[in-house]
Amino acid sequence: MSSLELLPLIELAQGRPMIHGQEPDQAFNRWEALRPAMRRVIAFGKRSLLVLLLLALWEAVPRLGLADPAFLPPFSDVIAAGWQLAQSGELYDDVAASLLRALSGFLISVVLIVPLGLAVGWYARLGDLLNQFIEVCRNTAPLALLPVFILLLGIGELSKVTMVIYSCAWPLLLNTIAAVRQVDPLLVKSARTMGASPQQLFRKVILPAALPTIFVGIRLASASAMLVLVASEMVGAKAGLGYLIIYSQYSFLIPQMYFGILGITVIGLTFNALLEALERRLMRWKAAV
Repeated sequence: MSSLELLPLIELAQGRPMIHGQEPDQAFNRWEALRPAMRRVIAFGKRSLLVLLLLALWEAVPRLGLADPAFLPPFSDVIAAGWQLAQSGELYDDVAASLLRALSGFLISVVLIVPLGLAVGWYARLGDLLNQFIEVCRNTAPLALLPVFILLLGIGELSKVTMVIYSCAWPLLLNTIAAVRQVDPLLVKSARTMGASPQQLFRKVILPAALPTIFVGIRLASASAMLVLVASEMVGAKAGLGYLIIYSQYSFLIPQMYFGILGITVIGLTFNALLEALERRLMRWKAAV
């Protein structure tokens, strides 16, 4: 009798069948362990479907002759150009320069502007005093002030970081003010009724209730930081993704230009993902409500 014929007899003698040579419990446990990963892969595929279709279209259109490859190179050529930049070390210098400027301006603006927004939203008289000034500044486009910052601060790092701070300030300030003013008055009244001090009221009621809207402003500010930074790097910079884009355009290195644009997009998406993760961590109480 062959081993294949003996297998069912062994299974019957043990009182349980075998699945691909494994016990059912082992096979079931392994499948259960893989199910969360499979769900994440499927969910990612659904969310990324339109992006993947766009990339496939980008690859196909120039190769089919529907667009001039000199002006719209295939996506694979763009990635190849980025790989060459990475091998030469130029890509790391440009990314490091842009990240340093963007993160410096963004973090400085968060540290300075969020407390200011909390104070303006909490103290009505301070809000009335600064209201007109805020309205004038927020309606002045940051890019329109780029020549002014360059004239006053030069073409070095100071003007670029200051531009980022200025562009981040207004979404941060306006969302923080709105967050404080939109806190449910019943929560404030209940806390005061229970004898909460002003410090306890602010720390235990106002700040937690305002955090979701504040994070909206923080995420908007991160997008503004990259937008203004790229524009400022196109003027008088010697490194950075904005410099890479404009230099590649002038030198007719079109694949490198597109890769610089993709690099900015990837950095923006990474910023947003990190901020979302931080928001979930700081507001775990919200998911439990």
